[in-house]
Formats: sequence, structure tokens, C-alpha cells
Amino acid sequence: MLAINEIQEILPQEYPFLLIDKIVELQKGKRIVAVKNVTMNEHFFIGHFPGMPVMPGVLILEAMAQASIVLYATTKHVKKSKVRYYFAKAEIKWKAPVIPGDALRLEIDVQKMLSTGGIMSAKGVVEDKVVAEAVLGFSARKIDEEK
Repeated sequence: MLAINEIQEILPQEYPFLLIDKIVELQKGKRIVAVKNVTMNEHFFIGHFPGMPVMPGVLILEAMAQASIVLYATTKHVKKSKVRYYFAKAEIKWKAPVIPGDALRLEIDVQKMLSTGGIMSAKGVVEDKVVAEAVLGFSARKIDEEK
């Protein structure tokens, strides 16, 4: 549904911290499904862990948050130059490692969406196996309100 160039128009994150590659499902105000193709070329595999590469759990959480932002921004018609996003809450359970070659599917469902942020439930899935589950809360602050 959304290719990488369209995602880059929404998310403030840039390489190497842009952690989603495409959106395959989008129901504004309800649900989004994004994909992160995990490759051995990822910068974080240099030190995590040599000889046994595993995607850091906090980056799985960040990828979930980025997909949540895309859902929020497309629902609320927010331009990336006008808003900054901040974590407000994160409860996560990691269930299995994500390794090079995996296609990490990020399934995000809205629990609550407000004009000032949202709460989302999220799942990370690899080959039909849940590798992480989370509840994420974030705030969306207009840039001019931060001054």
C-alpha cells in the first residue's frame, strides 16, 4: 500500500534508523501492517552479536512505534514537518529472536487515538510465529508547542 518513498514522506526517522520497508495493509484509524526485511547488512549486527546476529529487541519496539506513527499520521493527516513523536509508554514481551533473512511483519491495532497521540497494540510476526507483543503509547506534539 505504501512504498519506502511514501513512508519517508511521513516518518521523521531516516537511515539508518528508518526501520520499516513497506506498508502492506492500512485501515485508517484502525490498523496497519508493515514489513521490515532484516538483512545481514544492518548496521546493528556489527556488535549484536558477532557470530550470532540477533536484531536488538529495542529496535523491534522502535519498528513497531514507527508503524504506529504512520498509522496515526495518515489517519490524522499530519505532516512530518509539523509534529514530533515521543514514547509515552511501552510494555513489551519478546518471544523469539529476529535474525538476518527474516521478514518481520509488524501488525498494529489502535486501542485509542486522540489528537495528542495514541495507544496501540502491536505484534511482531515472522513466518506466522509471534516474536514480540507490545502495547505502545506515544504523544504527538506540534513543533511550535515545544518552545
